[in-house]
Amino acid sequence: MGLVVWTGGGYHSVMLNTIVHGEPTSTTPLLIAHGLYGSGRNWGVIARRLSDERQVVAVDMRNHSNSEWTPQHDYPSMADDLAEVIDHFGGQADVVGHSMGGKAAMTLALLHGEKLRKLVVADIAPVTYTHSQIKFIEAMRAVDLTQVTRRSDAEQQLADQGVEKALQSFFTQSLDIKGQRWLLNLDVLAAEMPKIMSFPDITGTCTKPTLFLSGGASDYVLPDHRPAIKALFPTARFAKIPGAGHWLHAEKPREFEASVRAFLNA
Repeated sequence: MGLVVWTGGGYHSVMLNTIVHGEPTSTTPLLIAHGLYGSGRNWGVIARRLSDERQVVAVDMRNHSNSEWTPQHDYPSMADDLAEVIDHFGGQADVVGHSMGGKAAMTLALLHGEKLRKLVVADIAPVTYTHSQIKFIEAMRAVDLTQVTRRSDAEQQLADQGVEKALQSFFTQSLDIKGQRWLLNLDVLAAEMPKIMSFPDITGTCTKPTLFLSGGASDYVLPDHRPAIKALFPTARFAKIPGAGHWLHAEKPREFEASVRAFLNA
């Protein structure tokens, strides 16, 4: 799926499916990049609220939901995808990226800085993490989709494998029940997991205003990460949402929205 865009030399397909909220205004549009196993739909509530002042475009990242499936799932490729979407929506945007989407947004800022006005990185740092998300791929693969007629059937199977309640409902948002398939390219995501957990070695810096917004109860952005962040994003500011974990936008949506709005409008 995705957009089909006229480039002057003909039409070409943009990789990413987009969900557009609101009309263009004189304010810079906002692009939202979701995290691993997510989708643009997950961000509907926050995107709609923020669209009262600006157009908000939530994307499905490659190998997720209604976007194209490709054998590559690395951050320079994801950054190129986001740059292509920004070009379609006027050539410059503010960007919010969460987790994997935050790493893609940071890579965008470092490789295509001219396309960015402001950046919000939600609960992730430009570092390699040692934990893996592969267990969730194994859990999704283990669901017998022939026995699933409603979302709760899949949630029960995930629960039987020890997947916590909040993640059960999150994962099953990417389930095509009628088609008996996951809307996630699980094979490629598994194969590319080392790249997803790492961060590319990029020389250069981004001096655009950048906010690292993390959950107060999350351990994804640690004081130890500050030197790596400041080396790449020398103007970085830091804020925490008290009581929120890694899924800060889902756990504390009002506080998340208020923090993003204040930073973008400052």
